[in-house]
Amino acid sequence: MQWHVYILTCADGTLYTGISTDLERRITEHNTTDKGAKYTHARRPVTLAYSEMHVSRSEASKREALLKKLSRVEKLKLIGD
Repeated sequence: MQWHVYILTCADGTLYTGISTDLERRITEHNTTDKGAKYTHARRPVTLAYSEMHVSRSEASKREALLKKLSRVEKLKLIGD
């Protein structure tokens, strides 16, 4: 199973990092349902800014944790802005 690590840009300009096995479904959840994170629920709409695939949940979770530790400037550099 492939795992996606992703960064979303929220309507207020902030960034949100997460993981999922189904990226399209997860972005839809962030934008339209209560299944999305509380953080993104209040900052809709969100758009995909960056994603990468990993072969295991463990690998994806480790990468997510590393990305969450980055500063906003470092995340924007990764995204390519």
